[in-house]
Amino acid sequence: MTSFAYVRLPLLALALSAAAAVAPAAACTRVVYLGDHQDVITARSMDWKSDIATHLWVLPRGIARTGQAGRHSIRWTARYGSVVASAYDVATTDGLNEAGLSANLLWLVESGYPAARGRKPGLAISLWAQYMLDNFATVAEAVAALQREPYALVTDRVPGETRLATLHLSLSDASGDSAIIEYIDGKQVIHHDRAYQVMTNSPVFEQQLALNAYWQQIGGTVMLPGTNRSADRFARATFYVNAIPKSEDPVVALASVFSVIRNVSVPYGITTEGEPNISSTRWRTVADHKRRLYFFESALTPNTFWVDLNKADFSVGAPVRKLDLGTDQRNVFAGDALARFQPAVPFVFLGTGD
Repeated sequence: MTSFAYVRLPLLALALSAAAAVAPAAACTRVVYLGDHQDVITARSMDWKSDIATHLWVLPRGIARTGQAGRHSIRWTARYGSVVASAYDVATTDGLNEAGLSANLLWLVESGYPAARGRKPGLAISLWAQYMLDNFATVAEAVAALQREPYALVTDRVPGETRLATLHLSLSDASGDSAIIEYIDGKQVIHHDRAYQVMTNSPVFEQQLALNAYWQQIGGTVMLPGTNRSADRFARATFYVNAIPKSEDPVVALASVFSVIRNVSVPYGITTEGEPNISSTRWRTVADHKRRLYFFESALTPNTFWVDLNKADFSVGAPVRKLDLGTDQRNVFAGDALARFQPAVPFVFLGTGD
């Protein structure tokens, strides 16, 4: 008993000190399951204090984009088609492309973006995830490009609010590779390793790893933290995504991953006093990289449904299609909902045109 206490007290002090310093943040979680037979499944929860007007979109290849960051914005043409979840229909917050790359945006209050872009072309933060889905098939390919810093990321106000969006980005691919990209004190920081299966919110990712080391020494079968705080969700997600069986049955594997992301979700109607942005889970997505399936689950509907990317028309010139999820994502769908998508005018990304 004495040995247990002395070994862990320094780590416990570190954990408590860092946790106490955590500022209010949106309580989203992202996990990557690495199963047998090259099964890779990425899940995320979207937790926010109000409806972010999410809809699903099928975006084909060949769309020409600008970085929406005023004069001298980066430009590109989409190499890959994708299925994405929008926020306020002005940003891509989550998605899976036809090559099996997943991108997820989560809140990170400690984010600090470059104050000056220098000669680099600008990229509005609303397009950050879409830039990845449009241009890259693998995490390694994306990281190699990002290390050259091809753009200067430009943030903007959250729709309907005065504060600026402070986000970090996770990437995962069909090989199971992962990367976490953050901007701290104006500098890009890339964490690239297959072992980086979990991302939550504050503190920054490096400190999250240190906090999680304490819980790993205790062991998840002995005790796990149970609150909705970011560091606690990180510890639970890390333990459970590696504890669930590595089933050969894809139905069982998907059910197991859903159970993990639900475990770190915040019950609907729950908020944390004094921390209004630690709020209810509004929806969850699960991306099956191997089978190219993108699942969506709203907290306010009885059904989980999916989109089969193998059947989607991503060809150049194909129409953009939208699945209207309704206010608070209350519209009900079942099974493969691809046929329910309707041709639509593409949403305009938040930012400043040329």
